[in-house]
Amino acid sequence: MTKNELNVLFIADIVGRPGLEITTKLLPGLKEKYKIGFCIANGENGCEGKGLTLKLARIYFNVGIDVITSGNHIWYNRNIYDSLATDARILRPHNYPDGNVGKGVTIIQLEDGLKVGVLNLQGRTFMFSIDCPFRVGAEEVRKLRQETKIIIVDFHAEASAEKIALGWYLDGKVSAVIGTHTHVPTADERILPEGTAYITDAGMTGPFDSVIGLKKELAIQRFLHQTPVRYKPAEGNMRLCGVVVAIDKESGKATKIERVNLP
Repeated sequence: MTKNELNVLFIADIVGRPGLEITTKLLPGLKEKYKIGFCIANGENGCEGKGLTLKLARIYFNVGIDVITSGNHIWYNRNIYDSLATDARILRPHNYPDGNVGKGVTIIQLEDGLKVGVLNLQGRTFMFSIDCPFRVGAEEVRKLRQETKIIIVDFHAEASAEKIALGWYLDGKVSAVIGTHTHVPTADERILPEGTAYITDAGMTGPFDSVIGLKKELAIQRFLHQTPVRYKPAEGNMRLCGVVVAIDKESGKATKIERVNLP
Protein backbone atom coordinates (compact mmCIF):
# COMPACT_ATOMS: atom_id res chain seq x y z
CA MET A 1 0.00 0.00 0.00
CA THR A 2 1.22 3.48 -0.88
CA LYS A 3 0.28 6.70 0.87
CA ASN A 4 -2.22 7.29 -1.93
CA GLU A 5 -4.06 4.03 -1.24
CA LEU A 6 -6.55 2.89 1.38
CA ASN A 7 -6.49 -0.77 2.34
CA VAL A 8 -9.93 -2.09 3.29
CA LEU A 9 -10.45 -5.42 5.06
CA PHE A 10 -13.81 -7.10 4.57
CA ILE A 11 -14.46 -9.95 7.03
CA ALA A 12 -16.88 -12.55 5.68
CA ASP A 13 -20.04 -13.54 7.59
CA ILE A 14 -19.08 -13.98 11.26
CA VAL A 15 -20.85 -17.06 12.63
CA GLY A 16 -21.65 -17.17 16.36
CA ARG A 17 -19.14 -17.28 19.20
CA PRO A 18 -16.57 -19.28 17.18
CA GLY A 19 -16.50 -16.58 14.51
CA LEU A 20 -16.09 -13.85 17.11
CA GLU A 21 -13.25 -15.72 18.80
CA ILE A 22 -11.16 -16.15 15.67
CA THR A 23 -11.88 -12.57 14.59
CA THR A 24 -10.68 -11.27 17.96
CA LYS A 25 -7.59 -13.46 17.69
CA LEU A 26 -6.54 -12.63 14.12
CA LEU A 27 -7.79 -9.10 13.43
CA PRO A 28 -4.92 -7.19 15.09
CA GLY A 29 -2.33 -9.12 13.09
CA LEU A 30 -4.24 -8.69 9.84
CA LYS A 31 -4.51 -4.95 10.39
CA GLU A 32 -0.77 -4.71 10.97
CA LYS A 33 0.21 -6.98 8.06
CA TYR A 34 -1.96 -5.27 5.47
CA LYS A 35 -1.84 -1.74 6.94
CA ILE A 36 -5.64 -1.72 7.11
CA GLY A 37 -7.24 1.70 7.22
CA PHE A 38 -10.87 0.59 7.28
CA CYS A 39 -12.60 -2.66 8.32
CA ILE A 40 -16.07 -3.96 7.42
CA ALA A 41 -17.62 -7.22 8.64
CA ASN A 42 -20.88 -8.94 7.84
CA GLY A 43 -22.43 -9.63 11.25
CA GLU A 44 -25.89 -11.01 10.50
CA ASN A 45 -25.00 -14.44 11.93
CA GLY A 46 -23.30 -13.27 15.10
CA CYS A 47 -26.00 -14.35 17.56
CA GLU A 48 -25.72 -18.15 17.63
CA GLY A 49 -25.73 -18.22 13.85
CA LYS A 50 -28.78 -16.05 13.14
CA GLY A 51 -29.24 -12.38 13.93
CA LEU A 52 -27.24 -9.76 15.80
CA THR A 53 -27.50 -8.14 19.24
CA LEU A 54 -26.42 -4.74 20.51
CA LYS A 55 -23.94 -6.42 22.86
CA LEU A 56 -22.29 -8.26 19.98
CA ALA A 57 -22.23 -5.15 17.81
CA ARG A 58 -20.39 -3.27 20.56
CA ILE A 59 -17.87 -6.12 20.84
CA TYR A 60 -17.28 -6.04 17.08
CA PHE A 61 -16.61 -2.30 17.22
CA ASN A 62 -14.30 -2.72 20.22
CA VAL A 63 -12.14 -5.31 18.44
CA GLY A 64 -11.61 -2.97 15.49
CA ILE A 65 -14.50 -3.34 13.04
CA ASP A 66 -15.69 0.02 11.67
CA VAL A 67 -18.96 -0.93 9.93
CA ILE A 68 -21.24 -3.98 10.28
CA THR A 69 -23.19 -5.09 7.24
CA SER A 70 -25.86 -7.80 7.20
CA GLY A 71 -28.53 -9.59 5.19
CA ASN A 72 -31.81 -11.44 5.56
CA HIS A 73 -30.89 -12.80 9.02
CA ILE A 74 -30.61 -9.32 10.54
CA TRP A 75 -34.37 -9.42 11.25
CA TYR A 76 -34.18 -12.58 13.42
CA ASN A 77 -33.29 -10.75 16.66
CA ARG A 78 -35.31 -7.65 17.50
CA ASN A 79 -32.68 -6.65 20.07
CA ILE A 80 -30.77 -4.91 17.28
CA TYR A 81 -33.71 -2.94 15.86
CA ASP A 82 -33.17 0.22 17.93
CA SER A 83 -29.51 0.26 16.94
CA LEU A 84 -30.41 -0.15 13.28
CA ALA A 85 -32.44 3.02 13.64
CA THR A 86 -29.80 5.05 15.49
CA ASP A 87 -26.30 3.76 14.72
CA ALA A 88 -25.04 4.55 11.21
CA ARG A 89 -22.35 1.90 11.56
CA ILE A 90 -24.88 -0.98 11.59
CA LEU A 91 -26.52 -1.64 8.23
CA ARG A 92 -29.32 -3.78 6.88
CA PRO A 93 -29.87 -4.34 3.13
CA HIS A 94 -30.94 -1.00 1.72
CA ASN A 95 -33.42 -2.39 -0.80
CA TYR A 96 -35.94 -3.65 1.76
CA PRO A 97 -39.23 -1.77 1.27
CA ASP A 98 -39.83 1.59 2.91
CA GLY A 99 -41.16 1.29 6.44
CA ASN A 100 -38.51 -1.12 7.68
CA VAL A 101 -36.23 0.10 10.46
CA GLY A 102 -32.70 1.19 9.66
CA LYS A 103 -30.71 1.97 6.53
CA GLY A 104 -28.32 0.17 4.26
CA VAL A 105 -25.98 2.99 3.40
CA THR A 106 -23.51 5.09 5.37
CA ILE A 107 -20.53 7.38 4.97
CA ILE A 108 -17.72 7.17 7.52
CA GLN A 109 -15.09 9.89 7.78
CA LEU A 110 -11.64 8.64 8.74
CA GLU A 111 -9.16 10.48 10.95
CA ASP A 112 -7.37 11.96 7.92
CA GLY A 113 -10.65 13.34 6.58
CA LEU A 114 -11.08 10.66 3.91
CA LYS A 115 -14.68 9.54 3.48
CA VAL A 116 -15.69 5.93 2.84
CA GLY A 117 -19.15 4.95 1.65
CA VAL A 118 -20.60 1.54 2.46
CA LEU A 119 -23.73 0.19 0.73
CA ASN A 120 -25.51 -3.02 1.77
CA LEU A 121 -27.83 -4.66 -0.79
CA GLN A 122 -29.69 -7.98 -0.95
CA GLY A 123 -30.43 -10.14 -3.97
CA ARG A 124 -33.86 -11.41 -5.01
CA THR A 125 -33.13 -14.68 -6.82
CA PHE A 126 -34.18 -17.56 -4.51
CA MET A 127 -34.72 -14.94 -1.77
CA PHE A 128 -37.40 -12.47 -0.67
CA SER A 129 -38.95 -10.48 -3.50
CA ILE A 130 -37.87 -7.09 -2.18
CA ASP A 131 -37.04 -3.90 -4.11
CA CYS A 132 -34.65 -4.15 -7.05
CA PRO A 133 -31.02 -4.11 -5.84
CA PHE A 134 -29.84 -2.85 -9.24
CA ARG A 135 -32.09 0.21 -9.37
CA VAL A 136 -31.86 0.98 -5.65
CA GLY A 137 -28.11 0.41 -5.70
CA ALA A 138 -27.49 2.65 -8.70
CA GLU A 139 -29.49 5.50 -7.15
CA GLU A 140 -27.66 5.25 -3.82
CA VAL A 141 -24.29 5.09 -5.56
CA ARG A 142 -25.18 8.26 -7.45
CA LYS A 143 -25.87 10.00 -4.14
CA LEU A 144 -22.74 8.62 -2.46
CA ARG A 145 -20.48 9.78 -5.29
CA GLN A 146 -21.47 13.36 -4.54
CA GLU A 147 -19.45 12.99 -1.32
CA THR A 148 -16.90 10.25 -1.99
CA LYS A 149 -15.59 8.02 -4.76
CA ILE A 150 -14.61 5.29 -2.30
CA ILE A 151 -17.65 3.02 -2.08
CA ILE A 152 -17.77 -0.59 -0.87
CA VAL A 153 -20.84 -2.72 -1.66
CA ASP A 154 -21.80 -5.83 0.32
CA PHE A 155 -24.17 -7.71 -1.97
CA HIS A 156 -25.91 -10.38 0.12
CA ALA A 157 -27.33 -12.79 -2.44
CA GLU A 158 -27.92 -16.46 -3.19
CA ALA A 159 -27.35 -16.66 -6.94
CA SER A 160 -23.85 -16.30 -8.36
CA ALA A 161 -25.23 -14.91 -11.62
CA GLU A 162 -27.07 -12.12 -9.82
CA LYS A 163 -23.91 -11.15 -7.95
CA ILE A 164 -21.77 -11.19 -11.08
CA ALA A 165 -24.34 -9.10 -12.94
CA LEU A 166 -24.34 -6.45 -10.22
CA GLY A 167 -20.55 -6.36 -10.29
CA TRP A 168 -20.58 -5.57 -14.01
CA TYR A 169 -23.48 -3.13 -13.57
CA LEU A 170 -21.57 -1.09 -10.98
CA ASP A 171 -18.10 -1.45 -12.54
CA GLY A 172 -16.38 1.92 -12.48
CA LYS A 173 -19.02 3.41 -10.21
CA VAL A 174 -17.91 1.78 -6.93
CA SER A 175 -14.60 0.61 -5.49
CA ALA A 176 -15.69 -2.95 -4.70
CA VAL A 177 -18.64 -5.32 -4.95
CA ILE A 178 -18.22 -8.12 -2.39
CA GLY A 179 -20.64 -11.02 -2.37
CA THR A 180 -21.87 -12.57 0.88
CA HIS A 181 -24.55 -15.03 2.10
CA THR A 182 -23.53 -18.47 0.76
CA HIS A 183 -20.65 -18.87 3.27
CA VAL A 184 -18.48 -20.59 0.64
CA PRO A 185 -15.48 -18.53 -0.54
CA THR A 186 -15.13 -18.30 -4.31
CA ALA A 187 -11.86 -18.10 -6.26
CA ASP A 188 -12.93 -15.43 -8.77
CA GLU A 189 -11.55 -12.29 -7.15
CA ARG A 190 -10.46 -9.74 -9.75
CA ILE A 191 -10.39 -6.10 -10.76
CA LEU A 192 -13.03 -5.43 -13.40
CA PRO A 193 -12.07 -3.30 -16.45
CA GLU A 194 -13.31 0.02 -15.05
CA GLY A 195 -11.61 -0.41 -11.67
CA THR A 196 -14.10 -2.19 -9.41
CA ALA A 197 -12.81 -5.04 -7.22
CA TYR A 198 -15.12 -8.04 -7.32
CA ILE A 199 -15.62 -11.44 -5.68
CA THR A 200 -18.76 -13.60 -5.86
CA ASP A 201 -18.58 -14.67 -2.21
CA ALA A 202 -16.10 -13.76 0.51
CA GLY A 203 -16.96 -16.91 2.48
CA MET A 204 -17.51 -17.33 6.22
CA THR A 205 -15.67 -16.61 9.44
CA GLY A 206 -16.22 -19.43 11.88
CA PRO A 207 -16.29 -23.25 12.02
CA PHE A 208 -15.46 -24.96 8.70
CA ASP A 209 -16.09 -28.49 10.03
CA SER A 210 -19.77 -27.74 9.56
CA VAL A 211 -22.47 -27.18 6.97
CA ILE A 212 -22.00 -23.47 6.26
CA GLY A 213 -21.59 -22.90 10.00
CA LEU A 214 -24.30 -25.22 11.29
CA LYS A 215 -23.42 -28.38 13.23
CA LYS A 216 -23.16 -30.99 10.51
CA GLU A 217 -25.27 -33.61 12.29
CA LEU A 218 -28.13 -31.11 12.60
CA ALA A 219 -27.88 -30.16 8.95
CA ILE A 220 -27.87 -33.80 7.90
CA GLN A 221 -30.94 -34.41 10.11
CA ARG A 222 -32.75 -31.52 8.48
CA PHE A 223 -32.04 -32.80 4.97
CA LEU A 224 -32.94 -36.40 5.85
CA HIS A 225 -36.21 -35.65 7.64
CA GLN A 226 -37.24 -32.34 6.03
CA THR A 227 -38.28 -30.90 9.39
CA PRO A 228 -36.97 -27.80 11.18
CA VAL A 229 -34.07 -28.04 13.63
CA ARG A 230 -32.77 -25.44 16.03
CA TYR A 231 -29.71 -23.71 14.61
CA LYS A 232 -26.53 -24.38 16.57
CA PRO A 233 -23.12 -23.24 15.28
CA ALA A 234 -20.42 -25.89 14.96
CA GLU A 235 -17.07 -25.50 16.69
CA GLY A 236 -14.39 -27.29 14.66
CA ASN A 237 -11.68 -25.93 12.34
CA MET A 238 -12.07 -22.18 12.84
CA ARG A 239 -11.15 -19.95 9.92
CA LEU A 240 -11.33 -16.25 9.14
CA CYS A 241 -12.30 -15.51 5.55
CA GLY A 242 -12.62 -12.27 3.65
CA VAL A 243 -10.78 -9.99 1.26
CA VAL A 244 -8.36 -7.09 1.39
CA VAL A 245 -8.95 -4.40 -1.23
CA ALA A 246 -6.46 -1.64 -2.04
CA ILE A 247 -8.19 1.52 -3.29
CA ASP A 248 -6.74 4.65 -4.84
CA LYS A 249 -7.81 7.52 -2.59
CA GLU A 250 -8.30 10.03 -5.40
CA SER A 251 -10.04 7.98 -8.08
CA GLY A 252 -11.80 5.46 -5.82
CA LYS A 253 -10.70 2.70 -8.17
CA ALA A 254 -9.40 -0.58 -6.78
CA THR A 255 -5.82 -1.53 -7.54
CA LYS A 256 -5.73 -4.95 -5.88
CA ILE A 257 -7.97 -7.55 -4.25
CA GLU A 258 -6.61 -10.46 -2.20
CA ARG A 259 -8.51 -13.30 -0.58
CA VAL A 260 -7.98 -14.04 3.13
CA ASN A 261 -8.53 -17.55 4.49
CA LEU A 262 -6.70 -18.13 7.77
CA PRO A 263 -6.88 -20.69 10.60
